[in-house]
Amino acid sequence: MKIPLDYICVKSGLLCNRCQSLVEKGEVENFEVDLLKQLIELEETQFRELKDSTYHKSYKVGNLLILIVTSGSQMSYQKWIKVAKALQEKIGLRVRILEKSNSIKSTAVQLLTPARVLGVNTVWLPDGTVQYVVRISKQEKRFLPADETSLEEALSKIHSTQVRIRVE
Repeated sequence: MKIPLDYICVKSGLLCNRCQSLVEKGEVENFEVDLLKQLIELEETQFRELKDSTYHKSYKVGNLLILIVTSGSQMSYQKWIKVAKALQEKIGLRVRILEKSNSIKSTAVQLLTPARVLGVNTVWLPDGTVQYVVRISKQEKRFLPADETSLEEALSKIHSTQVRIRVE
């Protein structure tokens, strides 16, 4: 798996100057170093298909851990689910693995599954900023993987813009 830090640094736990500066700048969080170590172990032991995939970023929101990745040619959706379950057992948090996308709708659909997304509205605020509203139906609310506030926070962090979830 392609990762932002050096393999040797992650495996040993001792970071070189380059990797340490990435952590200090906040480009890579402290918890991500341990997570990357777990992913490397999974790649070496169970999931050889991870070799062609790329890890981009992780976000921790409440008891939910969200990984942003780009799949390699051998990785399927079902294999990512197995990787997520293996990670859940190792770290004790709920894990969601999302395919990297610039589309808020695509990310929301992946994150909110099995709840269905009705649509995404763009709201232009008077101060010139943009807010996105992800709409789901009342019946689907019970299928959300976490509480609405945590999911809004996660979507906002992933896309660096304000995202709201509206149940209608």
